[in-house]
Amino acid sequence: MVEVAGVVDRAREGSKSLRALSVKERLEHLRLLRTAILDRSEEIIQRVQEETHKSRSDILMSEMFGALDVIAWHEKNAEKALSPKKLPTPITMMGKKSELWYEPRGVSFIISPWNYPFFQAIVPIAAAFAAGNGVVYKPSEHTPLEGLLESLLETANFAPNWVQVVYGDGKVGEAVIDQKPDQIMFTGSTRTGKKIMEQASRYLIPVELELGGKDPMIVFEDVNIPRTAAGAIFGALTATGQSCTSVERLYVHESIHDEFVSELVRQVNQLTQADTDAKDNDLGSMTVPFQADIVAEHVEDAKARGAKILTGQEWDGHSDLIPPMVITGLPEDAKAVTEETFGPLIPVLTFRDEQEVIDRANDTPYGLTGSVWSGDDERARRVAGQLQAGGISINNVMATEATPVLPFGGYKNSGFGRHKGEDGLHAWCNVKSVIVDKDGDKLEPNWYPYTEKKYQMFSRMMKAWFTDSSAKLAKFGILGTTLENYAQKARRS
Repeated sequence: MVEVAGVVDRAREGSKSLRALSVKERLEHLRLLRTAILDRSEEIIQRVQEETHKSRSDILMSEMFGALDVIAWHEKNAEKALSPKKLPTPITMMGKKSELWYEPRGVSFIISPWNYPFFQAIVPIAAAFAAGNGVVYKPSEHTPLEGLLESLLETANFAPNWVQVVYGDGKVGEAVIDQKPDQIMFTGSTRTGKKIMEQASRYLIPVELELGGKDPMIVFEDVNIPRTAAGAIFGALTATGQSCTSVERLYVHESIHDEFVSELVRQVNQLTQADTDAKDNDLGSMTVPFQADIVAEHVEDAKARGAKILTGQEWDGHSDLIPPMVITGLPEDAKAVTEETFGPLIPVLTFRDEQEVIDRANDTPYGLTGSVWSGDDERARRVAGQLQAGGISINNVMATEATPVLPFGGYKNSGFGRHKGEDGLHAWCNVKSVIVDKDGDKLEPNWYPYTEKKYQMFSRMMKAWFTDSSAKLAKFGILGTTLENYAQKARRS
C-alpha cells in the first residue's frame, strides 16, 4: 500500500530518471504493458466485472479494447508528436529558427471514476507516462481494482516511483493536491470537479476536467430506422447507461416518431440482462446504489408528469438491476430531460424542424458529446457544426471517444481540456516556445540605442510591410537591409 504522505515528492524524484529516458525507451515500457494486459485479459475482465457489475462483453469492447487501442496509438505516434516542432519564422525575424519543445510537466495527479475503472486508469497514465511525467493515480473508492494496476506495471518494468497508486475517498485526493502536483486530471461528476478546481486554484495547479453530460442524439426523417434505433440503444445503454457520453436525450423527427419508437421497443425487448459473468449477456446492473436512487427519482418524476414507460415497467424502484426503459411523452423540464441520469433510461422527444432541435439540444448546461443521424450528409454536418459539444458522431454513436487519434473533452459544465490524440498528448506537456539565433557580434536593430533616425526607419518599414502592395516584399527588404547596417553603427561609445 502506497503511503499518501510524500507521494508527490516521491513521484517528482522518480520523474528525474523517467525524464532521462528517451521517448522511445518510455514507449518500450508501454509495449510491455500492452503485452501484460493481453496476457491477463480474462483476469482483468473478471476483476472489472466483479466490481462494476457490467456485462463481460461490454468490458471487453469498451475498456479492454479501448485501453489497448490507446496504448498502441502512443507506441506508433508519440515519438513524432513529442519531437521538437519547427515552425516558419516570419520575415521580421529573418535568420532565426522558431521551434516548439514538448517537455514533461513534472508530476501528474490522475483521479478516475468508478464506471470505467480500467480504461480510465490506463488511458491517462499511458499518455502522462509517454510525455515523461511521474504519475500519482487515485481510482474511485467504489471500484479500486486494488493491486491490479500495480502488478501490470511491475510486469512492464516500471520503476516504483514512476506510477504510484493511492487508495481512498475524496479526502485522499485532497491530501495529494495539497502536496502540489504539477497537473491534475479528474474524470467524474461536475460537482466534484468544481471542488477540485477550487482547491487547485490555491496553488495555481493546471487542471483537466472531464465531467458530466446530457448528450443529445438527433434523428432526422431520412434515416435507416432499424440501424438508427440499434445505435440509440447501444448509446443509451452501454455500461447500463453509466457513461458520461451516454445518449440521454433522443430527439426523433415527428414524421417517423411512432415507427421509430415501435422499433426501439422491439429491439430493447430482445436484450438480455443479468448480474453475471456470462459472455452472451447484454446488460449488467448498476455499479453503485446511489446511482440507482437517482434513476428512481427521474422515473418517478416522469410518471408524475404523465410520461409513458414503454419498457421496464416491472422495475420495483429499488433493485440495482434496472431494466432499460423507453420513455415517451416527457415535458422539456422533466428531470430525465434536464439532469444527468447516468442510468438505462431512453427518453424519446419529438421535433419538427432543424433549428428547433438544435436550440433544444443546446439548451443544457452540459456540452460533452452528441450525435446527428441523417441520410443527407450536408445537413448532418451543418447541424453537427451548431451543436455545443466537444465531440459529435455523425450516423454513429459514442464514436469520437472510441477513436484514439481524436482529442476528447467538452465545455460548459462538461469541463475543459482535451486528452487523447496528439493535442491531448501535448496537454501532458509544458509546451515551450524557443527561438534559436546565431552567436556573434551582430546587434538586433530593435535593441538600444534608440535614435530619431532609427525611429523613422522603423516607421517606414512598418508601413511598407503592413500596407497592401505587390511591391511590399522588395521594399521591406531594402529598408530592412539599410536599417541593419545603420543599427551596427549606431552604438553609443
